[in-house]
Amino acid sequence: MSTTPIGSYRLFQKLHPLSLLAQLTSRHATGCLRVFTGTVSWSIYLEDGKLTYASYSDKLFERLDSHLRRLSQQIPALNSATRVQMRLRFENQNENQSIVNADYQAISWLVHQNYITSVQAGNLIDELAKEVLESFLCLKEGSYEFNPEDSLNELPKFCRLDLRLLVEHCQKQLRTRQNIQSSIPAAGSSQVSPTTQPPQVQTQLQIKLGQQLPKKINFDLPENKNNQTIQPSIGKIYTIACIDDSQTVLNSIKHFLDENTFSVVMINDPVKALMQILRSKPDLILLDVEMPSLDGYELCSLLRKHSAFKNTPIIMVTGRTGFIDRAKAKMVRSSGYLTKPFTQSDLLKMVFKHIG
Repeated sequence: MSTTPIGSYRLFQKLHPLSLLAQLTSRHATGCLRVFTGTVSWSIYLEDGKLTYASYSDKLFERLDSHLRRLSQQIPALNSATRVQMRLRFENQNENQSIVNADYQAISWLVHQNYITSVQAGNLIDELAKEVLESFLCLKEGSYEFNPEDSLNELPKFCRLDLRLLVEHCQKQLRTRQNIQSSIPAAGSSQVSPTTQPPQVQTQLQIKLGQQLPKKINFDLPENKNNQTIQPSIGKIYTIACIDDSQTVLNSIKHFLDENTFSVVMINDPVKALMQILRSKPDLILLDVEMPSLDGYELCSLLRKHSAFKNTPIIMVTGRTGFIDRAKAKMVRSSGYLTKPFTQSDLLKMVFKHIG
């Protein structure tokens, strides 16, 4: 008699998510249900019919980071430095370096490093599972397979959740959103109702209604001169001085740098910059190259002549990418070169490369 509670199908077909989950629960299944819809997949891990983890491949670490960011209000150790460190260790950089169950391994690592307790990990998995199951219940078509051998291997288990209760919660949330959505008047006769859209489009719309996710950030592994990973000091607040005549750029930098880890000093007048930097004594300086009155190269040279800033990391921020510009930055002994426009990933990589 086969130990597989449900079949294994890779051809696209109509899906009945509730029926699949009901079969797994009633048969007290242990293993992993994987469901595929083109480029994305859902993984639901079970142990004796109880849910131990649920994952959705799209924006995997963005969802985890979003929950950890909220948890950081009660757990200061989960600051941006910790979260970046976690992503550097576990987020897949490319398909050839994929980590199996990377998000679950990341949670296990947070527990092992004493950033969160096992109970907090269980609560985190509960919240993540609700998001994953909400999107899963909206599926209309796809393919699936069940692997009784895949049960998170030897990783620690932090919870065994009642699948029926989770599904009831998700159905209630989806009904609430559907009622809210139906109460919003159409903008015009050309607007297409979500109920008339193809299943795939309808699913994506319902997922978006359920959560607002930040833009995907891929972190590269920052290294120092000896090719050793820079590990930021946990609990320390770093002071970052940003000198730029554009208030928009200053606001972007402040938004990118988590206030639980960084204190950002914004300076938009290069002439007054030296005195403000002396007062703030920053751990790192971000310096715009093109400013009126005094350009970044001149200001960097002045700072290097001051004894307090001989060894302070100074990063030149500019839209110029030519060889001459980089040579000038080297001549005034700048520590690095950040090219505009830059992403949050670019900025954090540069910052953590030079402070630790």
